Amino acid sequence: MFIHLRVHSVYSLLESSVKIEELSSLCLRNKMPAVAITDSGNLFGSLEFAEYAASRGIQLIIGCNIIVRHSEQNLPILLLAKNEQGYTNLVTLVSESFRKRENSNNIPYVDFDELLNLSSGLIALTGGYDGILAQLLLRQDKETIERLLSAFNGHLYVELQRHGLSKELELEETLIDFAYQHNIPLVATNDVFFPNRSDYEAYDILTCISEGSYALESNRKKLTTEHYFKSVAEMEEIFSDIPEAIHNTSVVARRCSYMPRSRQPILPKFPCRENKTENEELKEQATAGLELRIANETDINLKQYYDRLNYELSVITSMNYAGYFLIVSDFIRWSKANGIPVGPGRGSGAGSIVAWALQITDLDPIKFGLIFERFLNPDRISMPDFDIDFCQEKRDLVIGYVRKKYGYVAQIITFGKLQARAMLRDVGRVLQMPYAQVDKISKMVPFNPVNPVTLSQAIELDQNLQKERGSDEVIAKLLDISLKLGGIYRHVSTHAAGIVICDQKLENFVPVYYDPNSVLPITQYSMKYVEKAGLIKFDFLGLGTLTLVDHVCRLINRNEKKIDISSVPLNDQRT
Repeated sequence: MFIHLRVHSVYSLLESSVKIEELSSLCLRNKMPAVAITDSGNLFGSLEFAEYAASRGIQLIIGCNIIVRHSEQNLPILLLAKNEQGYTNLVTLVSESFRKRENSNNIPYVDFDELLNLSSGLIALTGGYDGILAQLLLRQDKETIERLLSAFNGHLYVELQRHGLSKELELEETLIDFAYQHNIPLVATNDVFFPNRSDYEAYDILTCISEGSYALESNRKKLTTEHYFKSVAEMEEIFSDIPEAIHNTSVVARRCSYMPRSRQPILPKFPCRENKTENEELKEQATAGLELRIANETDINLKQYYDRLNYELSVITSMNYAGYFLIVSDFIRWSKANGIPVGPGRGSGAGSIVAWALQITDLDPIKFGLIFERFLNPDRISMPDFDIDFCQEKRDLVIGYVRKKYGYVAQIITFGKLQARAMLRDVGRVLQMPYAQVDKISKMVPFNPVNPVTLSQAIELDQNLQKERGSDEVIAKLLDISLKLGGIYRHVSTHAAGIVICDQKLENFVPVYYDPNSVLPITQYSMKYVEKAGLIKFDFLGLGTLTLVDHVCRLINRNEKKIDISSVPLNDQRT
């Protein structure tokens, strides 16, 4: 039985066109019980793929193709997580590689010694003609090879690839001789970058989009038509002379018994006073806060306020969310104490009287008839989520305070996709079609930034687009290639407001990405999977309106006409 151990997904940004749904379908169609996801230098999709594959009865092997720096040379090596310790070490290595990349022309890498020190629980595949072993053999670096073999003793496989490249044939005999000489098992892989052979042209266009080149250029990066998800029969035929290399793929799959799973959210500990529990601290602060809020009110039903407070406290504490309220209250109070404008509250969180008492919001939910159950409901368990607006200019000060107090703070990654209009323009440029022709076709796709229309939806709905496709072969080719590339991830960015706060190393939960232009680290998991990994998301939204209001108030106060925006009735506030 052959198992694919080297598959790149769409998370190898603009390097692969293999989508998560396609990968699972390919495994099921080819009756493969397992598959390894091995993106280039990152673990962006590891938890997402693990959950998706497991739901379809497929064993997912988590791996990564990492660049190792040794003697000023970049040496690729493929690492697969054998167990939990191996996955932990892989997360550490991948995270560390992004820390270093600013010193290496933006290429993530790890030092050779780091690789050896964190080799426990990992299985290493040596790569093909350009892999770590081949390069060391060509340099005749026996000492480094011995160190590599010693670190991965019993967990290293000499990798053989046959994509029809002359360089592969030139080095294959050398690699086989080395494996037999050192009693190291051989393993066959096919470096997968697109789902089927018929997808090669679309993939080639994707490579051009990535490099900014044209399809007809000869001097550009180009893979072969063999870099697709081959069937068991195809791989067995290709390696019919070395059946052990095929058999060892299933041996490797059986040795890899770990993949990441979802877990319950873990809140950072709030530093309570006088050794109180978080529940006790919340009740004390909320009760004191409510007393201050209603101290000067005369025409209210006090029992109604305290009954509502006690009910909400019982729900919050029973759901173990006391710490969340205390943390949010803490950084909002700090912000207000340090002259940082904070929004009065919006969304369902404004329906909580506990939030009002803790100064998280400035809206009296009883006065305005707001209900708590839209925010937290014991019958629908979900994490509380306050949408908090800060002055755009001073948002970073709040994040700095939280980072100093709780230790570990990160932004949340997002992935930009190839949307229909932009994709048509990119593909049209690569095909060197006339600009006016591509512009005309792309404008037939409805523009909806909130809910983008896919190209397949646009073709289905627009008869003119269908007519253009049926009457012009060039336009048909443009549309067909663009359809295959729809939804592929193009670049990484950061969530506009999402921040995770933790009192442990972030790598204990998620792999970390580092952008040279960002002070904060960034999670390698998107928002949905950050929460599934056990981290808590807090929304810190920088709002330009608050900045404007703050500037206006400062100008007025400078002229000695004092104004306090929080004292103005809500229906009279203007920006």
